Amino acid sequence: MATVLKPAPDFKAPTVFNMTFEDMTLKDLYGGKQWLVFFFYPADFTFVCPTELIAFSDSIELFHKIDCNVAACSTDTVYTHFAWISQPRKEGGLGEMKIPIVADHNLKISKDYGVLIEDGTALRGLFIIDPKGIVRHITINDQPIGRSVNETLRVVKALQHFEKHGEVCAVNWQEGDDTIKPDPIGAKEYFSKHN
Repeated sequence: MATVLKPAPDFKAPTVFNMTFEDMTLKDLYGGKQWLVFFFYPADFTFVCPTELIAFSDSIELFHKIDCNVAACSTDTVYTHFAWISQPRKEGGLGEMKIPIVADHNLKISKDYGVLIEDGTALRGLFIIDPKGIVRHITINDQPIGRSVNETLRVVKALQHFEKHGEVCAVNWQEGDDTIKPDPIGAKEYFSKHN
């Protein structure tokens, strides 16, 4: 099962991307050198799900600017994904998608990532995977609750900041904010300014 600081479960699965079908692996999604936001949603042709997929797809350039890819996954088939993408947004469809949508019709990926529930759909799991294929962040929501693109971007940036500088990010940290040197002496610099 997917666990923070462990390798993300690999897979090869049918995927819809750029209105074509292809089998993609986890490494295909992050290219073996980029960060990846890999998120699960319950089902095609539902109500909260299109708001999330559209928001992440429409924000893809913000993710690409920080060297991060985004991919979605549900237990529907590639044919259902394709039909949903083909439906206009004003009618509850997805319209143009700039992110791959993985089809987990055999339920294995959802099970491996710990989001599969008894009705055969997935909880809203979101996994941030680093360029080495290691899971660095997991959030899992109940199905009625949509996620935040801005919060996802914030967490990716915080993880990248730590990787680059070795400094940790305090509560509500945003890019450009002060960070903390993770040692008793260095941390005092932060605490003296913020308490």
